[in-house]
Amino acid sequence: DRFMALRMMVYVGLLYQDLLRGKHTGAKDLLPPVLPIVLYNGESRWTAPQDIGELIDHLPGGIGLESFRPQMRYLLLDEQRYNEQQLAPLKNVVAALFRLENSRELEDVRRVVETLLAWLRAPEQASLANAFATWIGRVILPKRMPGAVLPELQNLGEVQDMLANRVKEWTRQWREEGIQEGMQQGMQQGMAAERQMLLRQVRRRFGDSTAQAALAYFAACQDTAQLEEIGEWVIDCADAQSLLGRLRALKL
Repeated sequence: DRFMALRMMVYVGLLYQDLLRGKHTGAKDLLPPVLPIVLYNGESRWTAPQDIGELIDHLPGGIGLESFRPQMRYLLLDEQRYNEQQLAPLKNVVAALFRLENSRELEDVRRVVETLLAWLRAPEQASLANAFATWIGRVILPKRMPGAVLPELQNLGEVQDMLANRVKEWTRQWREEGIQEGMQQGMQQGMAAERQMLLRQVRRRFGDSTAQAALAYFAACQDTAQLEEIGEWVIDCADAQSLLGRLRALKL
């Protein structure tokens, strides 16, 4: 919101009015100081003016009237401008919150939860710890695990256990998928080499035109045993027409 500075000035004014109505003024009937803070977690960088004076046109008549132009600045906390290296050493829950919102992987979330468990051990911090657990379970994890059915998490210990199990499960799954993919790639590479060998054999025995005609059948064949059988046909067939006839009869 480009006019956030105006909103903040209004909020502070309303707060002061409320304090006066409730007779909560400070010493010597002075109003207490207020620090206005804007917490921003959007993807794009914050570009709105941070002082109300930047939103008001200059007063005519020279420097003398400029002192009457309103001035009030707010403190901007733009989460995206802080990286993990800056936030990790800071031992406070605001930095932990920023790290959670900036996290991309489940392992990143797990590390922050482990830190929060160490910080929020005292009984008087139980409500804050449980609030973090609820927020992580309802906001943070659904964004990082779309489509996953998540249990209702009551405390940070449950969050840590769930993340540890899920990370292990995903690591095992990725490993199995990687092995499976590697085996599949190996089989495909082996079949490609076998097709090339068959093509050379056909070209040597029956000529280039027969090899070109057989190429489409070799490419369509996805069965190693069938490729081996075709290799025997190349040896057994007396002429090119006999070989091509057998290839056309294949159900590929």
